[in-house]
Amino acid sequence: MRLNQFLAKAGVASRRKADLLIEAGKVRVNGKKVETLGYIIDEKIDKVEVDGREAKIGQNLIYILLNKPKGYLSTAIDPFGRPIVLDLLPEVKERIFPVGRLDLDSEGVLLLTNDGDLAYTLTHPKFEIEKVYQVKVKGEVSPNNIEKLNKGVILEEGIKANAQVKVIQIKKEITELEVTLKEGRKREIKRIFSALGHKVVELVRKRFATLTCKGLKSGEWRYLSKEEIDGLKKMSLK
Repeated sequence: MRLNQFLAKAGVASRRKADLLIEAGKVRVNGKKVETLGYIIDEKIDKVEVDGREAKIGQNLIYILLNKPKGYLSTAIDPFGRPIVLDLLPEVKERIFPVGRLDLDSEGVLLLTNDGDLAYTLTHPKFEIEKVYQVKVKGEVSPNNIEKLNKGVILEEGIKANAQVKVIQIKKEITELEVTLKEGRKREIKRIFSALGHKVVELVRKRFATLTCKGLKSGEWRYLSKEEIDGLKKMSLK
C-alpha cells in the first residue's frame, strides 16, 4: 500500500496532505524517516509514525460539522501555539483533521473527520465539489468585474481561478456577493478579488458539498447523520 494511502486510511490526513507530511520529513517507517512520495509499505507489519505518534488503520470513523468562528486556524497542529479548530472540540478524543481550509479570519461550514479517502474526494478538483461563500468586499464591484470573475481570473502564478459570482447587495461602499467555487486553492477568493482591486473584509462559507450550518451557532458542532455521510460518499461515484 502506498504510504499516503495508509495515512489517509489511518485518519492522519487526506492523501494530498499526507504527501506534504511525507515531504516535510514528519513520517517514519520502522523508525526511518521517509521523504519519498509513492513509498510502498506493508501495512500488516510496518510501523508508521507521524511526529512520533503511531498511525494505525482500523479506528472508528468520525464525521463532525463545525460552524467555525473567526480566530481559529483550520489545522490539526500549529507549531506557534495559536488557537486551532480542534480546541473547540475537547470532548472528541479521536484523531481528526479539517477537510479543506478556512483562513484565520474566515468562518462558516467546516467538516472534520479521520476518513482520509472521503477527504480526498471532497477536496480534489476532479470531483468538482461545490463550496458556496458569502463575501463582503470593499468598494462597488462593477458589472464588468463580475463578468471577469464569472469567466475566470488569472492569478499571479498564471493559473486561472474559476468562480460563479452574483451580487447580493451594495451598501455603504461594501459589496456583498455569493461566490461558488468547485476547486479550493489557498486563499482563492481573497486572491481573485485582490486581482481586481477589491479587499475581502468578510468571508463566510455557507455550504460545503451538501452541508450547511443550519441550527449551529458560531463555535458549535455536531456529528453528521448517516444520511449526510452516505450523501457525501456518493459524490465520489459521480
